[in-house]
Amino acid sequence: MDTVITYLIPLLITLFFVFRYLKKDKQREAQALAAAEQGKTYSSGPRAQHPQIDTTNCIGCAACTSVCPEGDVLGMIGGKAAIVKGYKCIGHSLCAEACPVGAITMVMANPGMNANMPFLTPEHETSIKNLFIIGELGGLALIKNAVNQGRETIDIINHRISAGGRKWGKEVFDVLIVGAGPAGICASLRSIERKLNYLTLEQDEIGGTVAKYPRQKLVMTSPVDFPIYGKFKKLELSKENLLEFWDKVMKRADFKAQTGEKVDDIKIEPDGTFKVTTPKGSYLAHAVVLALGKAGTPRKLGVKGEEMGKVMYRLIEADHYKNSRILVVGGGDSAVEAAMGLAHQQGNKVTLSYRQAGFSRIKERNAQRIQECVDKKVLEVLFNSAPVEIKEGFVSMEVGGAVREIPNDYVWVFAGGTPPYDFLKKIGVGFGMQDLSKEAAKEAIQASIEKQLVGAGARA
Repeated sequence: MDTVITYLIPLLITLFFVFRYLKKDKQREAQALAAAEQGKTYSSGPRAQHPQIDTTNCIGCAACTSVCPEGDVLGMIGGKAAIVKGYKCIGHSLCAEACPVGAITMVMANPGMNANMPFLTPEHETSIKNLFIIGELGGLALIKNAVNQGRETIDIINHRISAGGRKWGKEVFDVLIVGAGPAGICASLRSIERKLNYLTLEQDEIGGTVAKYPRQKLVMTSPVDFPIYGKFKKLELSKENLLEFWDKVMKRADFKAQTGEKVDDIKIEPDGTFKVTTPKGSYLAHAVVLALGKAGTPRKLGVKGEEMGKVMYRLIEADHYKNSRILVVGGGDSAVEAAMGLAHQQGNKVTLSYRQAGFSRIKERNAQRIQECVDKKVLEVLFNSAPVEIKEGFVSMEVGGAVREIPNDYVWVFAGGTPPYDFLKKIGVGFGMQDLSKEAAKEAIQASIEKQLVGAGARA
């Protein structure tokens, strides 16, 4: 009897933990399946860079499901990792880095989803030789992607110049960079490193779209390596951190950028050089790098009264607006972050209007924060709503099929922007379906190599 008890107790303990694990595993799978159904409701799948899972090699460790800053993009189904909310993915690639067996690579969405994009080679070159597009306009999100592309493109241009020899004088730039956001700044710094004769043109201010973000907005969630300055090792970088870096860049004597200069046209001269025209003059260059960004011109609502001065399309400093009745229109991260920023200012009464039944494409942390604001009555969210007319002291809103008037002092519209595709077509850039899977996978592969090297160095 004692012998039976001796074996029975460990067996019961083991069975207890096995059943407990299986129960949790079943609950986790049920949650993943529910998330997958929700994902189908909001999207047909990932829209750009996203993880591709090799289920043959996946060992079901679930390491990839807990590292994504955007929340439950991945889940465990049938003991294997699966994409359950692909619409949330913006290509961080942390899941690929976390996978211990290399079962995840980063790829682009089906090329059919990218039919309305400029054609690019794996070297970021357009259908026009020596005319390149880098950054978000090329199809990959995230600042670190823009930085990597800026560095790679200048290296390609430098290699071509070195191989062919310079056959032009000082009046022709080696490369002209259009746009001084993350991609353009990185390309400029790499040009300095490579000792190229370059010039950067920016229609607004240094920093591009980043300079227009609300205060303390997180702009990076993983380290990135800038030419000359090295790697930012912080896992989270705010708008202010990055603008402080831009300020250091601008103080360099060899950083040649001209702001307030919009490019109107780009033409190829008989000798093959590019003539870049702006309202202030024209420039000749052997190569041109377009780092324009994708936001372009803010998209308007098209309602009566939208031309009023109280209607705005970007928010830089929320603390400049207090004791005001504010309407924010939009359902993306920019709209949610602006609404929360304005709601926390003294005396503001903020309403966030979104035409859909719920938020579907915002970051996980924003989804949690906006719900907390609603629960605490810090702001009001009106789903299934849209402005009908904007007037001096109020806004007429259609909410759930009925029209109501909301007292109002300011309106912010975050309805996205019109990408500069018309400009690209005007200068002759070809458009069409493309599959950038290899391009998108390079970053994850490189990150994995770096991680292995660091680990080997630590063991040594």
